[in-house]
Amino acid sequence: MSESAEGLPLADRLARDIRALLISGELAPGERLSEAAVSARFAVSRNSLREAFRLLTKDGLLRHEANRGVFVAVPTMATIIDIYRVRRMLECGALRQAWSGHPAIRSMRAAVEDAARAHDRADWPGIGNANMAFHAAVVDLSDSARLGEFYTRIAAELRLAFGLLNDQEHLHAPFVEMNAIILTLAETGRFDEAADEMSRYLDVSERTLLSSLERAG
Repeated sequence: MSESAEGLPLADRLARDIRALLISGELAPGERLSEAAVSARFAVSRNSLREAFRLLTKDGLLRHEANRGVFVAVPTMATIIDIYRVRRMLECGALRQAWSGHPAIRSMRAAVEDAARAHDRADWPGIGNANMAFHAAVVDLSDSARLGEFYTRIAAELRLAFGLLNDQEHLHAPFVEMNAIILTLAETGRFDEAADEMSRYLDVSERTLLSSLERAG
């Protein structure tokens, strides 16, 4: 199998790129993926694409249905509860062991500012993208490439859960200010307080998502 400039096998690189589409919200839960369309988009063979699909299916992001094709996974309530359990461990843990001046704090600042601008123009998907970037930056405080890579898988599943709901304003807008509070605490070196605030944030976010899904379902 050919290698990319990063040293990743082609199938792994494809899986990463498709995962990025999931995180951005470009692919919707339950959507059928056309091999012809996706292979043309990335200019790869169908064999390479099928290997990438296999990797993403193993991660729980896609599902294969015999005689029907490959579909974007649809998260369940149990999946969402587990996602938030993992997020508490990753994000709160990263904040508690962070150090002042960490470059990821600048990325957190950029994401908060992006979210504020998106809020001013009522761009709810834009807020969602900025929110995902903020929390990825929080995980980067851990200085662990492995944890960062693991979080991208969690983030993709989380974005699929968000995609099940129509009211994106209700889902994303309330958390712009909460992210700003966490950022201020991190910028002033109050990392234990930031971790406590993140724990409260995740509690509210989980309840909001689950209750919204219950009403929608």
